[in-house]
Amino acid sequence: MSGVFSEPARAKINLALHVLGRRTDGYHDLDSIVAFADVGDELRFAPADRFQITAEGPFAGDLPSADENIVASAWLLAGEIAATRGQPLPPTSVHLVKNLPVASGIGGGSANAAAALRGFLRIAGIDPDDSRIRAAALKLGADVPVCLVGRACRMQGIGERILPIEGFPPRHALLVNPGIAVSTVEVFRQLGLAAGQAFGAAISSFSDMADWRNDLARPAMALHPPIAKVMAALQAHPGTTRVFMSGSGATCVALSDEPLEGFRLPPKWWWAQTMLR
Repeated sequence: MSGVFSEPARAKINLALHVLGRRTDGYHDLDSIVAFADVGDELRFAPADRFQITAEGPFAGDLPSADENIVASAWLLAGEIAATRGQPLPPTSVHLVKNLPVASGIGGGSANAAAALRGFLRIAGIDPDDSRIRAAALKLGADVPVCLVGRACRMQGIGERILPIEGFPPRHALLVNPGIAVSTVEVFRQLGLAAGQAFGAAISSFSDMADWRNDLARPAMALHPPIAKVMAALQAHPGTTRVFMSGSGATCVALSDEPLEGFRLPPKWWWAQTMLR
């Protein structure tokens, strides 16, 4: 390996997140439309004497050890992939610039894992755009394969079935988080589905947003009422065309035809104007 380079870890936004039911193995069967924002974290790679991870940024102090471990897990997975191809992975340092709030429903940890895997495979001279690598990436987390693709997709099952959406129109978006870390496990527990129980209908249209919903919004708001305040603030703002919660929360999204202006949000809320692609 020579030189220093970086990989973006763009925020993952669930424009639709339909829970179809809970499987007998305990996993939830999902149908989701995902796009990626122009804002996100950044991972910087450099040669080193040993593998190491460092972090900085406005949310670096909020990182639990699991967020660092997911990058370490990506390192181990990349090493396994490289070894099968006779291309050992040299020692590398990874510096994470943490710009996105932690446990916020926009795939920060998954995007970090995907960016780490892309970077490590690049070092080994392996193209990450491979269905076998995406399948292996599912070991790191349900959202990691779609984050490897990094563009608008339909994601089904537990994240293993991915279909890129051709001709997806870029959309202006305002992302807002009330400063709350949300546990995905707790939100699914609040949803309360029994093993083998069916729940909602699948997505019927890629283009008709009236059909799209987030089945985790209600249980997330029951656990964290400030999410509803964010939704109300965005819905009241002129110019929004659709307001919804992403993932298991607490980040909410306002879509618009033009960048939103003149909004006032509490100083402790995190927000970002961006484009979804």
